[in-house]
Amino acid sequence: MHRPAFLPRLFAAAALSALVGLAPPTGAQAQQPALDTPAGKAAIEQIVRDYLLAHPEVLVESLTAFQERQEAAQAEAQRGALVSRQEELFRNPASPVAGNPQGDVTLVEFFDYQCGYCKAVHADVRRLLESDGKLRLVYKEFPILGPASLTASRAALAAHRQGKYDALHAALMENRGQLDDDKIFRIANSVGLDMERLKKDMESPEIQETLQRNMRLASELNIRGTPAFVVGDQIIPGAVGLDRLKELVAAGRAG
Repeated sequence: MHRPAFLPRLFAAAALSALVGLAPPTGAQAQQPALDTPAGKAAIEQIVRDYLLAHPEVLVESLTAFQERQEAAQAEAQRGALVSRQEELFRNPASPVAGNPQGDVTLVEFFDYQCGYCKAVHADVRRLLESDGKLRLVYKEFPILGPASLTASRAALAAHRQGKYDALHAALMENRGQLDDDKIFRIANSVGLDMERLKKDMESPEIQETLQRNMRLASELNIRGTPAFVVGDQIIPGAVGLDRLKELVAAGRAG
């Protein structure tokens, strides 16, 4: 799965929570410096250091517990978003649809045209559509891998207005190598798009709003990388093969 670059967050709050139960020594407390003085702070830091060196498992346990609480909270928020954002996720008219528009199960794909994993799974997604005449596929442009990704998504959504979204989507996914604006426009021209109209439509506020809504939706669903699939009440991050896709669709159809 491709993710936007960022520095990993440290669980500093968890580390501090591990130390809350520490109490200062009971002996000769009157001789201890006040905690709000440099000497007092240095004394507490030494106590903390000595305790952690003697009991490193406390910090490990605290970090683990903190991470578990964070993951549980994220999962709960994700479930809530799946329920509250059904219309935006599955039935937003601005999102291109492939397959059977009246299909009995909907698969949603978040993707980026510069994501190698998205390109790898593209062929399996197409084979799934060809083999399942009752499947509805919703495309969610999620350009997180740089300026060229954004240009490609804007071009694809503009192509949708000319009835050529599928053609440009496939051509961009099947492109090998990095994209830039010139290459994107060459690919768009190769699938028969009116380039003057395409470039004008790419600047429309509606396309910008569609991309912003996709970004907000992905954030609410805790989708941080590409590709990511949604079917029924399941969110599946990362590239999955044809057999797994079929299983997910079957589960969504059964549910």
